[in-house]
Amino acid sequence: MAFPEVGTIAPDFESRTDSGETVKLSNYQGKTVILYFYPKADTPGCTAQACNFRDNYGAFEERGVTVLGVSPVTVDDQKAFKEKYDLPFTLIADADHSVSELYGVWDDHEITTRSGAVRVFTGAYRSTLVIDGEGKVIDARWGVDPANDTQAVLDILDGLNA
Repeated sequence: MAFPEVGTIAPDFESRTDSGETVKLSNYQGKTVILYFYPKADTPGCTAQACNFRDNYGAFEERGVTVLGVSPVTVDDQKAFKEKYDLPFTLIADADHSVSELYGVWDDHEITTRSGAVRVFTGAYRSTLVIDGEGKVIDARWGVDPANDTQAVLDILDGLNA
C-alpha cells in the first residue's frame, strides 16, 4: 500500500502494544494521534527520536494529543525500549511489519558503508503522520529527521490551532 496522503483516512490497524495489549487506531477516535514509524528500537536515531518525544511529552498532553510509536520489533523489544528510556507513550510492536506495510513505509533501503560499499536491506522508513480525531491524515512526512521530528510535529499542531 502507498504512504497515506494528506486528506485521506488513515488505515485502521490492529497490533500489540509494549504491554502486550491489542490496540487499533480506531480506539483513538475523537483524539489527535501522532503515529510515527521508526526502523528499530534502541538504535541511535530511533532512541534520539523517541527521547525527543519523551522530553516534549508534556506539550503533547497539553494539546490533548496521543503519541504512538511503531517499530518492526517484538512486544518484548518495545517493552525493553520503553523501560530503558522511560518513554511515557505507547509503543506498537510490528514484528510481522503488517502495520508498516499497510502504511507504505516498509520498503528497500540503500546505504553506503564507510568503506564505500552499497548495502541494500528492507525495513521501515522513518515517517510521521498527524491524524485528526476523525481519522483523517492532516500531515504526512516520509524520511523524517529524528533530531527535529518532534519540533516539526509541534509546529504543525500549533499551525492547526492558529
